Amino acid sequence: MTTTVADVMLQRLREWGVDHVFGYAGDGINGLLSAWERAGDQPRFVQARHEEMSAFEAVGYAKFTGRVGVCTATSGPGAIHLLNGLYDAKLDHVPVVAIVGQTARSALGGNYQQEVDLMSLFKDVANEYCQQVLVPEQLPNVLDRAIRIAASRRTVTAVVVPADVQELEYVAPSHEFKMVPSSLDLTWSAAVPSDDGLHRAAEVLNAGEKVAILIGQGAREARAEVTTVADLLGAGVAKALLGKDVLSDEHPWVTGSIGLLGTRPSYELMRDCDTLLVVGSNFPYSQFLPEYGKARAVQIDQDPTMIGMRYPFEVNLVGDSAATLRRLIPLLERKVDRSWRETVESNVGRWWEVMERRAKTSADPVNPELVFHELSSRLPADAIVTADSGSAANWYARHLRFGDDMRGSLSGTLATMGPGVPYVIGAKFGRLGRPCIALVGDGAMQMNGINELITIAKYWQDWDDPRLIVAVLHNNDLNQVTWELRAMGGSPQFLPSQELPDFPYADYARSLGLRGVLAAKPEEVAPAWEEALAADRPCVVEFVTDPAVPPIPPHATWDQLEKSLESIVRGDSDRVDVIKEGVKSKIQEFLPGRGGDS
Repeated sequence: MTTTVADVMLQRLREWGVDHVFGYAGDGINGLLSAWERAGDQPRFVQARHEEMSAFEAVGYAKFTGRVGVCTATSGPGAIHLLNGLYDAKLDHVPVVAIVGQTARSALGGNYQQEVDLMSLFKDVANEYCQQVLVPEQLPNVLDRAIRIAASRRTVTAVVVPADVQELEYVAPSHEFKMVPSSLDLTWSAAVPSDDGLHRAAEVLNAGEKVAILIGQGAREARAEVTTVADLLGAGVAKALLGKDVLSDEHPWVTGSIGLLGTRPSYELMRDCDTLLVVGSNFPYSQFLPEYGKARAVQIDQDPTMIGMRYPFEVNLVGDSAATLRRLIPLLERKVDRSWRETVESNVGRWWEVMERRAKTSADPVNPELVFHELSSRLPADAIVTADSGSAANWYARHLRFGDDMRGSLSGTLATMGPGVPYVIGAKFGRLGRPCIALVGDGAMQMNGINELITIAKYWQDWDDPRLIVAVLHNNDLNQVTWELRAMGGSPQFLPSQELPDFPYADYARSLGLRGVLAAKPEEVAPAWEEALAADRPCVVEFVTDPAVPPIPPHATWDQLEKSLESIVRGDSDRVDVIKEGVKSKIQEFLPGRGGDS
């Protein structure tokens, strides 16, 4: 039997260790699909309900395994549908390779059916590497480079293969002019900065009396080193949202998330510090960093193109986070005065007390903060948690206390709606034995999560551990946008754009053969989590929540944090004002530089 280009492409993916490809069929990849049949579905083809979901699933797979995610789609509309998920990967620095079909070479330029200029389409999202295979001899090098560049630069690459090329007999590149042979091996190196840079960084850090550390996902392999540095410097550690799972929240000096979705202790840490060390983070919101000139600052990042941004850093160290910190640690002096650390720990302790009180404040019918508070103490030690964009991201960032072995993520930079459910599907295929939980608003659930429940129903019995929970905040409101309208423009809720149709999420799950649980009262929240975590199959938990619970910014004063729920949720006249006239005057109290000690 003739070995085709498509046969060799799948073989090459297997040789790279690719075990799953997330995709959707179409005649632009018929050659590949035929090769998949001949290859016994190796690597395994995972069928989503939509190409955008395939891309998100590849992103989730890559985020939670550390390996390259691969997705595939047909030409024209299929390729176009991949873009949102691919941009999510690019902006969050996640390695994903897109393999895309194209109309036959003989029809290119002829305005043929489903002909789209794919090289231009992917030019931005796959700007590091986007190539089209036009002859068989190109294949090994193009595919190898796509995988190697995606992995080493943590980015998106794209390989376009016309339909007729997929079915050509494979011819390997020969040992002659204008042929480019290739290889499979990928060996990692850990770059470190110069001794001079390390000494200058140590001088800055040793001179500080109130040291703050900000870590991002780039510090994931430097957990022990960050802990040692924080102990030596008596520092508090804040976490960028994509780095929420890097360091355990059980440490009393970990202040939690930073930014608009962050915590009051992280805000205070940045406001009051005199020295800042940023490790593995490109946190974009400079208004949540120390005021310019108030703190001396050092940054560590392995990407020289992204370092030195956002803040006037005095020392910029380009290198692997763990390797750089290991070389820096012997140069650091242990701070004898621990009063700064004690202040940080006191603020963190108070924060968790306030969060518990906020969660237990009554609402109509269920306080969404209670949903997350009750989950936090029940999270399995090896849980993988995703949150969708929207108000769910607020409560994910603030209420969930992660332990050492937990993982979590969301669409950090693109902040797109829709990845929560496909992320956990991708995670489930990459980490079959770990429980996965998606925390999703009803807007994102109606956008695409409902359809991906069909994907879960299709595959769950293949998983070693069937625990996959989709928690839906059912409030019939695009809640995050509603609060943004109120806070930023002083506008009331615009119902034609914000109000969502009602939908029976738990009932629908049951119709697919999954478990469905409804919690419509506060006393039903904890039992709902217990039932879902003990279920023998994937479970949708539908929490009927109050849309009037405000996502208060971290720079609200402690008093405002504690009182805002009672004043806005329970006060009838004030609640009418919220709905009819907006809460611009209230939210102004919480904005930077307004009121109290904010």
